[in-house]
Amino acid sequence: MNAISLTVNGTPVNASVAPRTHLADFLREHLGLTGTHLGCEQGVCGACTVMIDGKPMRSCIAFAATCDGAEVRTIEGFADDALMGELREAFSQHHALQCGFCTPGMLVSSHDIVSRMGAISEQEIRAELSGNLCRCTGYVGIVNAVHAVAEGKAAAGVSVAVPDVGSVGAGQGAPIAAKAPPPSVAAPPLASAAPILGDMPGGSTLSQSVRIAAPVDAVWPALKDMDTLALCLPGAELESFDGTTARGRMVVKFGPIKAGFGGEAQVRFDDAARTGTVSGAGRDGGSGSQVRGEISFALRPDGAGSLLDVTLRYRITGALAQFSRGALVQNLVGHLAEIFAANLASRLGGSGGAPAAAAAVRELSAFALLLGAARAWLKGLWGGRGTGA
Repeated sequence: MNAISLTVNGTPVNASVAPRTHLADFLREHLGLTGTHLGCEQGVCGACTVMIDGKPMRSCIAFAATCDGAEVRTIEGFADDALMGELREAFSQHHALQCGFCTPGMLVSSHDIVSRMGAISEQEIRAELSGNLCRCTGYVGIVNAVHAVAEGKAAAGVSVAVPDVGSVGAGQGAPIAAKAPPPSVAAPPLASAAPILGDMPGGSTLSQSVRIAAPVDAVWPALKDMDTLALCLPGAELESFDGTTARGRMVVKFGPIKAGFGGEAQVRFDDAARTGTVSGAGRDGGSGSQVRGEISFALRPDGAGSLLDVTLRYRITGALAQFSRGALVQNLVGHLAEIFAANLASRLGGSGGAPAAAAAVRELSAFALLLGAARAWLKGLWGGRGTGA
């Protein structure tokens, strides 16, 4: 059993839970907060959506033990919230519910959308709500209700910081449901040129630093070599690169869902500052999902090795939108960065060794990356506990 302390709807809660207890079951069975509904129990339908540390997340795939120290807000915690009151009234006026099973999660997600993005179009609302499924209404009333409340509202952007994955090969990985720093702690500014994409309403931002076991003078030319990068990044396939425009695809597996995002990206480098920006968009024909993103990076010395500061801004719409936010993405991106850094260091021969060929991974499995992150978390959980002699 794991002892946890968290805040639920403003009330401190101390409990002992089994490691496999999901947050949704803890909220419903231990605390009696049955407003959180369980539908698919796979993180797809969105009925179980709650706010964890100010961000909408699926409580059916979040372990209660990993939420130790977190602030959780369920639909019951919005009873006196003015914006939620407007949403409830609008849902009633626009006939945005029938059976009501999806409504708690739909309302929590809608509250996040309006407070985060402000006044947005109906098309943007549909894209943002694509991770919440409803089998009754056809979504027209829901979209109209959210749009009515969002009109005239101001946006408040939200960024997520991914923890440093540590030195490659040191056995450190991003912990499951790693906490983001408070809003007052900003990510280190990058010296790269101005973003190419400009504003990205509804997008998410991840920032982290990755250590690479190779000197800066060796790493920087490799970062500019698109063929090398494609070999080091799981799932990436480069079709062409003319010096400024890269064309290719990224193959990703989310359980039974396999998506191949094909598209192009604009690339810029600053040799003097050792910074760069890659921005582009892609689409998966099978699921209809679209991704738009930008990566800004800066390389600097770190002892005998290098430190790569990376900021990723992205937005996913369509069937895969439910995977675009929260701790799941933080963990996957952190673990992916660790794999990339290890592959790159291997190709560069590490610190002084002979260059080696990185293993070419043609498919990025979200399950495999999550499993790797889980192993790292378990290692950190049990590593400090001696068995006794």
